[in-house]
Amino acid sequence: MSQLSERPEKPAVGVKVPHESADLHVTGAALYTDDLVSRFPQLLHAYPVQAEHAHARVTSLRTEPALKVPGVVRVLTADDVPGVNDSGIHHDEPLFPTEVMYYGHAVCWVLGDTLEAARLGAKAVEVDYESLPSVVTIPDAIATDSYQGEQPTVARGDAAAGLARSTHVFSGTFESSGQEHFYIETQASIAQVDESGQVFIHSSTQHPTETQEVAAHVLGRSSSEVTVQCLRMGGGFGGKESQANGYAAIAALGATLTGRPVRVRLNRNQDITMTGKRPDFHSVWEAGFDDDGHLLALRVTMTVDGGWSLDLCQPVLSRALCHVDNAYWIPDIEVHGRIAKTNRTSHTAFRGFGGPQGMLVTENILGEVAPLLGLTGEEIRHRNFYQPGQLTPFGQPVRQIERLEKIWTQVLDEGRYVARRLEVEAFNRAHPHTKRGLAATPVKFGISFNLTAFNQAGALVLVYKDGSVLVNHGGTEMGQGLHTKMLQVAATALGLPLSSVRLAPTRTDKVPNTSATSASTGADLNGGAVKNACEQIRERLATVASGVLGVPPNDVRFVDGQVHGLGSSHEPLQWADLVKTAYFHRVQLSAAGYYRTEGLHWDNARFQGEPFKYFAYGAALAEVEVDGFTGAYRTRRVDIVHDAGDSMSPLVDLGQIEGGFVQGAGWLTLEDQRWDASNGPTRGRLTTQAASTYKLPSFSEMPEEFNVTMFANATEEGAVYGSKAVGEPPLMLAICVREALRNAAGAFGAEGATVHLGAPATAEAVFWALDTARAQAAPDKASVGAPTSAVPQPVMASNR
Repeated sequence: MSQLSERPEKPAVGVKVPHESADLHVTGAALYTDDLVSRFPQLLHAYPVQAEHAHARVTSLRTEPALKVPGVVRVLTADDVPGVNDSGIHHDEPLFPTEVMYYGHAVCWVLGDTLEAARLGAKAVEVDYESLPSVVTIPDAIATDSYQGEQPTVARGDAAAGLARSTHVFSGTFESSGQEHFYIETQASIAQVDESGQVFIHSSTQHPTETQEVAAHVLGRSSSEVTVQCLRMGGGFGGKESQANGYAAIAALGATLTGRPVRVRLNRNQDITMTGKRPDFHSVWEAGFDDDGHLLALRVTMTVDGGWSLDLCQPVLSRALCHVDNAYWIPDIEVHGRIAKTNRTSHTAFRGFGGPQGMLVTENILGEVAPLLGLTGEEIRHRNFYQPGQLTPFGQPVRQIERLEKIWTQVLDEGRYVARRLEVEAFNRAHPHTKRGLAATPVKFGISFNLTAFNQAGALVLVYKDGSVLVNHGGTEMGQGLHTKMLQVAATALGLPLSSVRLAPTRTDKVPNTSATSASTGADLNGGAVKNACEQIRERLATVASGVLGVPPNDVRFVDGQVHGLGSSHEPLQWADLVKTAYFHRVQLSAAGYYRTEGLHWDNARFQGEPFKYFAYGAALAEVEVDGFTGAYRTRRVDIVHDAGDSMSPLVDLGQIEGGFVQGAGWLTLEDQRWDASNGPTRGRLTTQAASTYKLPSFSEMPEEFNVTMFANATEEGAVYGSKAVGEPPLMLAICVREALRNAAGAFGAEGATVHLGAPATAEAVFWALDTARAQAAPDKASVGAPTSAVPQPVMASNR
């Protein structure tokens, strides 16, 4: 057991406690950024002027009419920027553009005494545009060679030779759709300037330091002159990792120029039309198998829709390339990646950060190929699992892979897979118009930022003379329970009850240079920093206690608010009394903690190294039922076994596993983004702009029976108190739902036929899949009105 993972006597970690703000959430008392509006007298409201062109040049901008609207105070334009007119992390996103790059792009912002005044002012601004050619789909980008950023490749062996040696070769094209974050709280910021000129920004951001840096360079100031605070977020999912920056910069610029607080809060329609999504992926693939279903060779070209600027799509693509293999050993592999530049919103991070899109390519291949080789999906997947000692295509040892074998066996056993498969087959024989499907899929997901430098964190822990403790750390709370875990870490490290520890909002003047709360690293990084700070304080207090208890400092123990010495006859000391004694001995009672993940290295040029501290494993089994007349489906049952290490906070982790799975199922089966690709005046417009047109998972989409088990005896030696990350990995478990839908659709056709299924597998997509299967089984009964431009079925060739 490592020092990092070892748990002391009576730890607060591992205890089932509710979310630290649960009561505030359900009573409505929890404060979010926009709830602070009433605390700022003379507050101004900002409203964007959005262009109704996918691509155009601004030829004239007349703001004078807006200034005549009652209540309008100022219109912000590029001429007002004292620093750099850019809010992008790659300096490719003008805050006030002269070239409109997507439908809904904001060209200027109006400040008003009321939101309505600002809205009317924005409506009055006069803008002339010169329309320019636009690219709105990935196929358009491929056809016009419209790319941005680097084009990396991950490879091992010789894919061409491997395909040549394979007895069965398949090829095809696969597309996966994007996904809207649809966090409950939209993008929001409030900025003010104090008497010394210090800019203070309340922001709903996952990356306060980056928000600070972007606002500072827009204002032409140093980072020390800008402070960013995040109370909590009403959801983030990656959508507030980089995309919050520009809105904070607008608020800060407005506050600096007017001397009044400024609020930026997007309404839902604005948020959906102005912010990035999970990017679409387009993949062209070839896969070679032997007669036993072993995947011998894979060659893929993945094109990701980056939108109009790079944002985070470069690392999203990198993670996709690093997760194409998922849980499978592929001896000869060659995967190329590229980023399309399109006239859409700048796409960005979303839970899984490219991992889901990469895994889905191979999972789709296995699902399509299995029946052609006479195998079930479960058989072909299990036969291709990594074995101990094998390496990923980028050269990292796949440690703890034995866990996946145990998890796979456990989920199939607990889910009664063998018996239920027979039950499903019997049901399908008896019901010609309704079919059921059953499928299991695994997950192997790497934990750490691909960019090694981001794998660090800081914390500031303060102990007051009365013994109370205040914890500051660099992570942000977006509902995922990070603050709850940090309270448990601090209480465990100091040997205190949870009630003795309080947590402060995240802000850049307490903990500087933070990494984003993303990549499932929040608990690992910030937990390590909090633990480090607490251990510094505990060691100082142990020295004081040793003099009272008459034992060496190493024999002092802190347990449940009491301090005692091993073998000491002295009565245990109370924590508060020891703290007071230490104060009078002039012992420092605060500490700045720091943590960096060890053992990581990555060569981005060669795409080789060990970018991940460890892998999180899991497996899920889903059963669905599909209506043959409409394609409508219901999820009857889901069983999950997931590797959370030694869970730091079991109730929080359970919620993350359930929530992540349902969000993944939404992406794969419901959430269908539609962009206008016509040549009309609304070309490039996102047509699914609200919950009325963009279907989100709700209670009706929850599995009727939902069983979640955390894999037991799973200590992670390299992580805080033996836990593992749970933010992103469970989302990819939902691939089993799509595979179960494929199986159900296939049950309408002939045995052994493959089924192509779109992503997302909406009721419409499921209907066309099952109808195609039905038509192929009985060609004389083909449906009228079937789509004429379906994605091609995989092509099979034989080398035998």
